[in-house]
Amino acid sequence: MKKAIIIGATSGIGYELAKTLLAEGWQVAACGRRLERLQILQNECATSSLHIATMDVRDSAATEVLDSLLAKMGSVDLLLYASGIGKQNPQLDEEIELNTIATNNIGMVRVLCHFLNYVKTSPEYHAKRKAHVAVITSVAGTAGMGSAPAYSASKRMQMTYLSAMRQFCCMEKIPALLSDVRPGFVETDILNPNKHYPMLMSRETAVKHMLRVIRRRPRVYTFDWRFRCLVAFWKLIPTFLWERISIVKN
Repeated sequence: MKKAIIIGATSGIGYELAKTLLAEGWQVAACGRRLERLQILQNECATSSLHIATMDVRDSAATEVLDSLLAKMGSVDLLLYASGIGKQNPQLDEEIELNTIATNNIGMVRVLCHFLNYVKTSPEYHAKRKAHVAVITSVAGTAGMGSAPAYSASKRMQMTYLSAMRQFCCMEKIPALLSDVRPGFVETDILNPNKHYPMLMSRETAVKHMLRVIRRRPRVYTFDWRFRCLVAFWKLIPTFLWERISIVKN
């Protein structure tokens, strides 16, 4: 039985992927801040293969929760970091900006460092297939969106961190593969329901792409194909011109 830990499983892609993996016979640990959402997931799936645990990645106690899950499950095939927030902040409320960085960046670094240290010292990973670590970043990290500066910057940091961490794992001989997963606009709680988003995709479609990521374990994966084309075009736009463009109209 394959095993996965999903951090950020209370909504969005993490929630839907947890249900899908359980249906495919995986053992899944679903983590997140909102216990009531985890309990809903537990009631929907009704299987002993699901473990739920409350975790706030902004808190250092998150590593203790991770340790308890690893002690219960043993070496896992997949660690998915799907925890993330992003709000439009026209008032430039510094707490909103800082909370975005704390969840998307500090939380990710905390979890990844702790898990990779576990992988490095675990004989099981050295003796079998490498651990797979996937982080849901965003195409927003490719070019900053003026409607969400902190979110865009946090996603860029995630991309750069994963790129550097791959090199680090090679240098330190840590048996782990890291995937940078860059979705476009997906129907999740992070989006403003009163705004129009181009090329919006359903959570079900996003999960199909996530299953492809799990099978192929790519270094970078952008979905869907329309956003891959769009990202290639973005890179051709000069900075001064990009600053005058609004992808999501206010």
